[in-house]
Amino acid sequence: MEEITAGLLLRAYASGYFPMAEDADANELFWFDPPKRGIIPLERPRVPRRLRRTVRRGVFDVRFDTAFDEVIEACAAPTPDRPQTWINRDIVRLYAELASGGFAHSIECWQEDRLVGGLYGVSLGGAFFGESMFSRVTDASKVAMVHLLAELRRGGFRLLDTQFVTDHLRQFGGVEIGKADYRHLLNQALGVQAAFGPAPDDAAIEALLGAAGGGAEA
Repeated sequence: MEEITAGLLLRAYASGYFPMAEDADANELFWFDPPKRGIIPLERPRVPRRLRRTVRRGVFDVRFDTAFDEVIEACAAPTPDRPQTWINRDIVRLYAELASGGFAHSIECWQEDRLVGGLYGVSLGGAFFGESMFSRVTDASKVAMVHLLAELRRGGFRLLDTQFVTDHLRQFGGVEIGKADYRHLLNQALGVQAAFGPAPDDAAIEALLGAAGGGAEA
């Protein structure tokens, strides 16, 4: 098997593939290209009503790209609800390399200088590939997701790839699309020069909340 490098990883994303390990202790990575792909359409995201209030209260200090290594390590760590993860040491190393090159980003929620939640993913052209999230206190990962959606809309991104769709992601408008439709959206997004960060934008948050549908309490 060809050695996976940061450059190969970017080429794989551009071709519609993403890597996962069988578990955190595995020594091998596998490429995935599922027949159905999860996305959150950026033109019609949703933010549950209760979460809107949480975001506007400023419960968390939200930062971009100040603790990428800590975020991915937290995503890789087992929890009572998730005793095993697919993030092994190779993934931690590779995505740290992407972050140092400006291709991977973290959105972090802090309270009293303690990292309590966040997410990370890869940006390429106008596509953002969401990888994983974690929460140590209620709503932390959800608030990070709201800030991600706002930043992607502000920066001109065209695609938010979530790989799969969960109940958590459906709250934000997550849907499944077929492989052909996904590849079409991906190719369009890769032709766009979008901009990410470097800091959260209150105006972008309000623009998102004004445009997003509501939906059930969460």
